[in-house]
Amino acid sequence: MCCLSALQSKGELEDLGDIGDSGEYNVYSTFQSHEPDFDYLKSLEIEEKINKIRWLPQQNAAHFLLSTNDKTIKLWKVSERDKRPEGYNLKDEEGRLKDISTVTSLQVPVLKPTDLMVEVRPRRVFSNGHTYHVNSISVNSDGETYLSADDLRINLWHLGITDRSFNIVDIKPANMEELTEVITSAEFHPHHCHMLVYSSSKGTLRLCDMRASALCDQHSKLFEEPEDPGSRSFFSEIISSVSDVKFSHNGRYLLTRDYLTAKVWDLNMDKGPVETYQVHEYLRSKLCSLYENDCIFDKFECVWNSSDSVIMTGAYNSFFRMLDRETGRGVTLEAWRESSKPRAVLRTRRVYTGGKRRRGDVGVDSLDFTKKILHMAWHPSENIIAIAATNNLYIFQDRVSPDAHTQ
Repeated sequence: MCCLSALQSKGELEDLGDIGDSGEYNVYSTFQSHEPDFDYLKSLEIEEKINKIRWLPQQNAAHFLLSTNDKTIKLWKVSERDKRPEGYNLKDEEGRLKDISTVTSLQVPVLKPTDLMVEVRPRRVFSNGHTYHVNSISVNSDGETYLSADDLRINLWHLGITDRSFNIVDIKPANMEELTEVITSAEFHPHHCHMLVYSSSKGTLRLCDMRASALCDQHSKLFEEPEDPGSRSFFSEIISSVSDVKFSHNGRYLLTRDYLTAKVWDLNMDKGPVETYQVHEYLRSKLCSLYENDCIFDKFECVWNSSDSVIMTGAYNSFFRMLDRETGRGVTLEAWRESSKPRAVLRTRRVYTGGKRRRGDVGVDSLDFTKKILHMAWHPSENIIAIAATNNLYIFQDRVSPDAHTQ
């Protein structure tokens, strides 16, 4: 069963940065987002597995989020209630309607404190918008629309309209045998509601401006790194596929992740990335075995910190990488249960590839490829990170300085 859950520290709800003495979190709310379904026209089973979750900007005390599986997108409202009304005129304490003839006087209902209740309700269901599997959803900066992307199309939805969407990108060829690439990720610009970017399995990025054309098949900019013919191999196209793309908070840069590297692109320079970081270059010699066990198709996410000075992405063996853009240096950290204890310091790790072996180094052949960190998030304003490692969710905070992780 696939569920969504938020986190609450033990005891009363505390600030996320103060996790108490236990260092552990209790479940704040759990609810079923999607159910297994079946497409009878295509004889296709639709899993309940959630592909993406995106929070909407908070407008009031309640929280809203979008969740999607392969086909259906849902808008949820998450709210708290710690008071209940008492003193109904036409209902008794159990909520049953009273006999009107027994009501001889009127009273003013009052709100009385009660145990905290978290209510999660579906507000909208956006269905029948995609033929292929949905891989991305992104909320627009206008607060009214969002996009959803599958392998071949990107649709624009209004949050208040569920029965129709507007197709803004369509790369499906007339003859499917001529298909050479698919859409892997898409995102709106953080400030300009008319701009969006999408990545492809060929390693390209296309920046689209909805002001230029209703159908954004003709991109305004194409970001592509020229391929070195001398380094081409059987795996070149697979490892160059972009698994994630993110705008920087200031909107000037794009962060992308392919299988072996993380790259930063300047929107004003489309000739190639301005920064390239090796995430796990030591796996280049293992591509054949990674292809055989399907790990080469893993889709790693990447994120920015609040100041766009540090980027973070995942790897194998419960490792994740933090890369300092100013110095160009990176550090490999490990998400494990011992480091989730209060005031515990994340330990740096090093993968041994040759030369002098230091104590604590991990050999390439000893890496556990079942322990992969694909999903992560960085707090939008504070230096708090969330790491999803297998069936564990780790939350770490830097109590010293915003950039101490990379030192």
